Amino acid sequence: MRRSMLFLPGNNPNMLINAGCLGADAVIFDLEDAVSPAEKDAARLLVRNTMRYMDLGGCEIVVRINSVDTDFWCKDLDTIIPCKPDVILLPKSAEPADIRLVDEYISALEEKLELEKGNVKIMPLIETAMGVENAFAIASSCERVCALFLGAEDLTADLQCKRTKAGREIEYARQRLVVAARAAGVDVYDTPFTDVNDDEGIVVDAQLAKAFGFTGKASISPRHVDVINDVFSPTLAEIEYAYEVVEAIRVAKEMGKGAVSLRGKMIDAPIVARAERTIAMAKALGLDRTEV
Repeated sequence: MRRSMLFLPGNNPNMLINAGCLGADAVIFDLEDAVSPAEKDAARLLVRNTMRYMDLGGCEIVVRINSVDTDFWCKDLDTIIPCKPDVILLPKSAEPADIRLVDEYISALEEKLELEKGNVKIMPLIETAMGVENAFAIASSCERVCALFLGAEDLTADLQCKRTKAGREIEYARQRLVVAARAAGVDVYDTPFTDVNDDEGIVVDAQLAKAFGFTGKASISPRHVDVINDVFSPTLAEIEYAYEVVEAIRVAKEMGKGAVSLRGKMIDAPIVARAERTIAMAKALGLDRTEV
């Protein structure tokens, strides 16, 4: 389960050593934007050592490498893959060929290091107009792709528009990525809310992302993690209703019915599927029905 993903600069040891206690479902060790070219080598080693020696509290480990149009990405993978990260976040993903190139490089490293093949996933970071337009092709480019990730800051620069808190300028991109990801059968994550001091704004933005259909949301500040986790977790009322739906459809099947009414609404297959996802998430969070 991955509701929240927290960016941590790969060259900041104080933040890296605290990665496991910041509350995020996944931490993103950043070797790209947060690290200047002169610090790339040192950051790789720092991230590598953090992964090897620190207790990260069960967080999923995501590493943002440098884009394939740089001289850094191969060295990033050479250093990081032996540590068995869960996911490689690939910035500036614009074409399916970008994903396949990284997939092939990781596969070669897995074979060389005698690692189990396919365990390391790829999450394309979509932050250009071309990437948005190619979203479905990118999402379905290889079996390693586990999710799409929207990067709004670089995207709005590419679109030559102003990035705002309201986010009207990225509505199309948000919708396009959600549709593409769901069509490809992978998850999809929303861009960070960058005003770390706006406690009301992050609530509104996270709720909007959930309404669009995103699986979860990234953050650049630990202050936003609890809000994101809360927004993307089912409420107790939603869990109770999900169990009612599953029970109602069970009874309907025993009676030979394909649909049944619950609380004045017809319950059919799509509603059952949504209820089952809610129950699965509740169980993953330890929210047993007895607590509802």
